[in-house]
Amino acid sequence: MSKFKLDALLDITLSINANLPTTTLLGKYESILRDELGIGKILLFKYGEQWEPLLSSGFPESLKESVDVENDLLHFREIQTEVPQERFRAVDFIIPVLHNNEPSAYVLIGEIDEEREGMSPLIKHLHFIQTISGIIVVAIENQRLFNESLRQEALRRELELAARMQMKLIPNNTKLPSDNLIRAKGFYFPHYEVGGDYYDFMQLSEEIAGFCIADISGKGMSAAILMSNFQASLRALFTANASFEELIRTLNTLVVTNSDGEGFITLFIARYNTRSRELEYVNAAHTPPLIINLSTGQSSLLRPTCVGVGMIDDIPCVKTETLTLKNPTKIICYTDGLSELKDEGGRDYGIAPLVKHFPNRKPLADNIESLISDIDISSNNQRLFDDVSILAIEFP
Repeated sequence: MSKFKLDALLDITLSINANLPTTTLLGKYESILRDELGIGKILLFKYGEQWEPLLSSGFPESLKESVDVENDLLHFREIQTEVPQERFRAVDFIIPVLHNNEPSAYVLIGEIDEEREGMSPLIKHLHFIQTISGIIVVAIENQRLFNESLRQEALRRELELAARMQMKLIPNNTKLPSDNLIRAKGFYFPHYEVGGDYYDFMQLSEEIAGFCIADISGKGMSAAILMSNFQASLRALFTANASFEELIRTLNTLVVTNSDGEGFITLFIARYNTRSRELEYVNAAHTPPLIINLSTGQSSLLRPTCVGVGMIDDIPCVKTETLTLKNPTKIICYTDGLSELKDEGGRDYGIAPLVKHFPNRKPLADNIESLISDIDISSNNQRLFDDVSILAIEFP
């Protein structure tokens, strides 16, 4: 019997080293208990992410389904050779398997010979069963953790690729205009690898430029997918002569259809004529951009003019506002990840950081850099809870 036990442990160990699948390991384990030790009933529960039955053989299915490990077994820390509970009348032994002094598995055993009287011969093998069960359970859990790590690594790589692809949808600062007619700079900081914020700048004609900023409801991959779909639609529909009302209504229909009513987008979109200095815009429930008259230092907000895109099936009213920029002006568009960021006292920053850093003649890049440094928009800031995007436009 001693040689059998050593051979069994060696066989299981070699099988584990050979990285045999879980089903094969469980088959060897069951064979040792049933064929070699004559055990007729086996029920093995293992803890991974939760308690689950790993092997059920011989016992009725009703027992496996009725056992609540946390309530029925978790208090057992020693091998039970007497099982008084009526609901466990078919169980002769309960064997806890401990890992770091905490239960990682429970083995419930019933014998073939129900009529045997006196002490069961299995008594002298219970510690061996406990040992080999522990080896099997640890090996299977290690396999699960290894496979989970592979899955997480694959997911991480996919997210990295998605993040790189998403960044291609947002214009690089080197490609934004910087001349005597219009200047632009942007900043994008996703809360996760990918996010739901979006801003863009488009030269619609020789004299007309368009720009926008949007915030997709939600975070992560679902928001990023909706954002990429929205970006493609907007770029296809936004032209120098397009009616803002028709554009918003069409985008609304597309978002309602694509999100199946489960997502919406707040959007600020504008069109600027560099010859007439006329600015047209629609604010679809987005955080109001800050507009600054650089000659006087006065600032105001470009408040919402209609509901968000995708919030309702049919937008009742889309109002287009028109401004003529007579003096040098800055417009700072941003998402609520900035305005709702908390200061150290737990209060929203609001637009105070924008009012502090932008009403001056400094370059937009310097304005954004000082803002980011001042309120610490970085991965080290534990108060950040959302994507943060800024699109700053200057009209000299």
